[in-house]
Amino acid sequence: MTAQMKLGAFLWATGHHIAAWRHPKAHVKAGIDIDHYIALARTAEAAKFDMIFCEDAAGLREANVDIASQTSRSIGFEPISLLSALAVQTSRIGLVSTASTSYNEPYGLARTFLSLDHLSGGRAGWNLVTSASQIEAANFGATGLRPHADRYERAREFAEVVTGLWRGKASSHDGQSFSVRDPLDLPRSPQGAPVMVQAGASDVGRELAARTADVVFTAAQTFEEAKAFYDDLKGRMAAYGREPDDIKIMPGVAPVVAETEAEASEKFEELQELIPDDVGVALLSSYLSISDLWRHPLDGPLPDLPESEGMKSRQALVVEQSRRDGLSIRQLARHFAGARGHWRIVGTAAQIADELQARFEGGAADGFNVMPSYFPGELDAFATLVVPELQRRGLFRKAYEGATLRAHLGLRRPS
Repeated sequence: MTAQMKLGAFLWATGHHIAAWRHPKAHVKAGIDIDHYIALARTAEAAKFDMIFCEDAAGLREANVDIASQTSRSIGFEPISLLSALAVQTSRIGLVSTASTSYNEPYGLARTFLSLDHLSGGRAGWNLVTSASQIEAANFGATGLRPHADRYERAREFAEVVTGLWRGKASSHDGQSFSVRDPLDLPRSPQGAPVMVQAGASDVGRELAARTADVVFTAAQTFEEAKAFYDDLKGRMAAYGREPDDIKIMPGVAPVVAETEAEASEKFEELQELIPDDVGVALLSSYLSISDLWRHPLDGPLPDLPESEGMKSRQALVVEQSRRDGLSIRQLARHFAGARGHWRIVGTAAQIADELQARFEGGAADGFNVMPSYFPGELDAFATLVVPELQRRGLFRKAYEGATLRAHLGLRRPS
């Protein structure tokens, strides 16, 4: 049997394009409409996606709340609450949510995700993040953003405590950052333990993923970047007694698909025309951790930047692309606004399937986290056009093989 790729549906209110909320067919109040999310989850489940994924941040995504599109993207449900509601409206699809190790405690987070896992019959997953925003830090009484290395050291211990609790360890933990006495007041998960997801791509982030992750979300513009990340991360796993297939690497992809290439290009350009320069540059600034990008000529090159204490890997990806493609700040901001640095493909179902197949069969991905430009339109288009093409090629399932998220992903049950 031909190996089959894994697919996640990355849900984000109106859509992943920064101007999605302005699209005439987007649902502007999506962030607070449970029926909207139920419809998206059912569309993804009918297409046999492995999982839906909800990202989160403990604060507004942009300090300048006067920028309407940024504020619009900040309005939405707390994701674990949302996924608990979706658990009873679906039956098979996995349910993955972000939660920060910087602003939670391991016992409470372990209990919450294990509860979701039982509520859903073994379909839950936790996307571990360390949080890289000064805005989030200010909401929790912190004096500022912790240094990158400190955040990851806390995350390493946090993950150790959580996975121990999920696997029924009764012994207490007394570490540098956390002290936990009791086991959880819940039995083991139907799938052994909720699925552990991570997205950090810095060196310390990759090391943490090699040690603890089941799934890794990542961003890569080119095949070479994706292949290098894939080989590096898989190569680190042996040091922790793990096999390469114990992690599924799923890069983000932002497809714009239509019946013809011309129609797809027209759809994409319509979205691009909706981006005001101030919104695009503000988004780019937040990911580069630079507050004064406006001081530089927008039609000039990206200036040399100090190394970020925020999202180090995303900053490096954006800088590399700007240098490689010779993009001005304005061009880079418009490009970045479409998918926040993730891979973008515009074309027909066959063209998009060709690109996905090349990276999958070329050993640069185990699957993809699909990031529709706007909802519900682009998720519908991917489900009705691209998924059948992948199924026709034998690259994606036509029916679920099991009942749990681990079963969908082909992951071993934890001992």
